[in-house]
Amino acid sequence: MEISVSNRTIQRTLHNIGYSGHAAKKKPLVSEKNRKKRFEWCRMRRNWNSEWNKIVWSDESRFELFNNDSQNWVWRKKDEKYRVDCLKPTVKGSIGIMVWGCFCNNRLGPLVLVEGTLNSERYIELLQEYLLPFLNDLVIEDHIFQDDNAPCHASARTKSWKEDNSIEILPWPAQSPDLNPIENLWNILEKSIRKRIKKYDSTLTNKNNFFTALEEEWYKIEEDQLTKLVSSMPNRINAVIKSKGYPTKY
Repeated sequence: MEISVSNRTIQRTLHNIGYSGHAAKKKPLVSEKNRKKRFEWCRMRRNWNSEWNKIVWSDESRFELFNNDSQNWVWRKKDEKYRVDCLKPTVKGSIGIMVWGCFCNNRLGPLVLVEGTLNSERYIELLQEYLLPFLNDLVIEDHIFQDDNAPCHASARTKSWKEDNSIEILPWPAQSPDLNPIENLWNILEKSIRKRIKKYDSTLTNKNNFFTALEEEWYKIEEDQLTKLVSSMPNRINAVIKSKGYPTKY
């Protein structure tokens, strides 16, 4: 026998058992293979503490003058925010300004405007011009450089350049922005630049001016914010272990 039930009745029933509507969190889609690699990577580093202070974190990010904040809504319980079936998977790629940045412990590195496609040749030029001076100025001994598995980062040519320049590399699991604290710096930078846009900053009329504004906000990030992010690494590691390699709240 078929039973006809109104949408309102379904919604009320879901509310009664603890479900409510929420915007789906955006997280990278993690394959089963990468889930296992993330779990193992974290398991091997679960006892790291001061070791995280030696990591030079790096990444590229895109920023847009006008972005789309549309959201996907899901029905879930309050404590199911990071369940795999309640997430909105994301992939990289959008039109706008691409920047590269890095930091280590309490030291903020340069913010670099990336023009065009970032291939191995251009990435090596970027590292040569901006990363090496930053590394040379660090007082930390035995620092380790982190970048992800993007093609220009992991190419044979780039690996050879890193070896030639005695740059020790931190192996990195794919689809793991939640393990890279620089992602939080991008969020801080995004919020800062959005405040300027809302104030109708008349100087933001082209890409160069937009990058200048981003750079100004980048260098306003305080040291204690950097150290807090680095000190969060043990918690990030434990969160990935607890989730068996799936995306976490970070």
